[in-house]
Amino acid sequence: MSNSRAMAASLVGAILGGVAGYLFFTDDGRTLRRRIEPALDDLARNLDSVRLTVQKAGGVASDGWNILNEAMGDSEQQHVK
Repeated sequence: MSNSRAMAASLVGAILGGVAGYLFFTDDGRTLRRRIEPALDDLARNLDSVRLTVQKAGGVASDGWNILNEAMGDSEQQHVK
């Protein structure tokens, strides 16, 4: 089984090396890379925006739980008195 994994890893490495060589060492590859880079920059900005949105939503959810826990604690204390 490890023989097939080594073969697969070698194949993936060869493909990635070929793609990198094409993108960085050929004129056509450089042209393609220049056309792709703005799209990748946009994708990175969008992913960063999504990450910030998820963090804000997590903060709001946490605040909501804290308020709910405080309200439940206050009502329990009133029932005890």
